[in-house]
Amino acid sequence: MNFSCFFRQGKTPRAARLGRRRSARAFLRAGDGTSAVEFAIIALPFIAILFVTLQTSILLMAQEELETAVEKAGRLVLTGRAPSTQAQFATDVCGYLTALFNCNNLMINMQTADAFADASPAAPTLTFNASGQVTNTWSYQPGSAGQIVVLQVMYQWPVFARLLGFNMSNLSNGNYLLIATSVFKNEP
Repeated sequence: MNFSCFFRQGKTPRAARLGRRRSARAFLRAGDGTSAVEFAIIALPFIAILFVTLQTSILLMAQEELETAVEKAGRLVLTGRAPSTQAQFATDVCGYLTALFNCNNLMINMQTADAFADASPAAPTLTFNASGQVTNTWSYQPGSAGQIVVLQVMYQWPVFARLLGFNMSNLSNGNYLLIATSVFKNEP
């Protein structure tokens, strides 16, 4: 290494090293811009957590609203006032839902059972075609007086937050299946 440049300026190699150390310490102690750097480090995870929390809250609110709509619509069946077609019943269910849902995407499955032990409240397995649309055929059996009815209303909720590996979807097409089930015995 050529030290002649230091000697011309009157600095020895040792003095040059000390000067560099002092400038490095001054740089590390400098507080200019620390807030901006700290915000840049914290901002992305903070915004991701806010977005995921917001989506989870909306999803839970939609689930509760769907449960309430099924409870109210189930009373129509329970009391023998169920419409004669599934489309009319879907319109009734839609009347209990607010702006969170697209009523055209509701899936209604109503079946009768001979005993409560035979009534299965398990979520059905959805099948999809090549374009990602559900191909299941749903039954509509409101039953007669004294029969046990299993009413399921399902909705595919779109999932947007897939940040930081957090993915709420439970369907193969990337959506979350909201399902509300009500099992009851029709009044005589």
